[in-house]
Amino acid sequence: MRKKVKGYKVFNHDWTCRGFQYEVGRTFKEKVNPQCCSDGFHFCKNVLDCFNYYPFDPENKVAEVTALGDVDCDGEDSKCATNKIRIDRELSWHEVLELVNMGHLNTGFKNIGRRNSGNENIGNWNSGDRNVGDENSGDNNTGNYNSGNKNVGDYNSGDYNTGNQNRGFWNTGIRNRGYRNTWNCNIGHYNSGGHNTGDYNTGNYNKGCRNTGDYNTGNYNSGHHNIGYENSGDWNIASFCSGCFNTINQKLKFFDKDTDITFEQWRRSEAYRILLRIKDFKVDWVYDFDMTDEEKERYSSYKTTYGYLKVFDTSNATKEWWKSLTQHEKDIIRNIPNFDEDKFKMITGIDAKED
Repeated sequence: MRKKVKGYKVFNHDWTCRGFQYEVGRTFKEKVNPQCCSDGFHFCKNVLDCFNYYPFDPENKVAEVTALGDVDCDGEDSKCATNKIRIDRELSWHEVLELVNMGHLNTGFKNIGRRNSGNENIGNWNSGDRNVGDENSGDNNTGNYNSGNKNVGDYNSGDYNTGNQNRGFWNTGIRNRGYRNTWNCNIGHYNSGGHNTGDYNTGNYNKGCRNTGDYNTGNYNSGHHNIGYENSGDWNIASFCSGCFNTINQKLKFFDKDTDITFEQWRRSEAYRILLRIKDFKVDWVYDFDMTDEEKERYSSYKTTYGYLKVFDTSNATKEWWKSLTQHEKDIIRNIPNFDEDKFKMITGIDAKED
């Protein structure tokens, strides 16, 4: 095809391209049958497409050109090749910015809006990349005034937050300070309620860690208004209570019989620590940075979920645990207060008589 085709071409800072020296105002030709991406002088009808092949660098030269010979064009973008080209005039970098952005006063690349200094933003005053919104200073944000990455919402200052005014990572809600909180106004990590100060709380207004309930001060409470640890009732100021309004720690039953042992003493015992070694957890979340190459190939969804849920076979967990114990450790288990071999086997599937 022989006709005049207008376009743009990017050069190195010294007006060379692929070893060929160019000059503004001159016409260059070569005896070839032009073929895009192979033979001829290459240019793009859209200046934006030029930067698919050259870095977006103000040190490079950009010029308006005219193809005067045969022209072959690529179907994927506006890239073309010709056997005769004229270098019409150099574009200033300001002109380039106006052409590659939709809006005004952008200093980045592929922006739609105003005063963006990053790339591929839709909005105004963004200083990161691929933001949809205004005044984001990170990347891939959807919203306004985010200073992290991949946030959906406003005024987030961490990464992967969904909501508003979060400071941290992977929060879903409003005004969270920490990591992976689900709901609002948490200070801590992995909370799934609201107004918690601590970690791993499921409930509201807890001060502590791993509470399931509301208004607890302490850790591992599953009731309400407790001040202490591991209460499963309400309004207790002791620990390990399963009732209400208790002020002292309660004694436990073992194998359906009374003992003088408190829950706190049990949790500090050697037998309890040995029992904790039973690998009976059925699932575990594996983050992408801990995944093997084989796991990444098998669970490709990790690219969007940032990990996967690993499922374990626990059918023989207790028996494997028992086999792994030393004789001394087995004796410690057998010396649990009120130890009953039949009940122990009913619960665990283990015959404690066997060594």
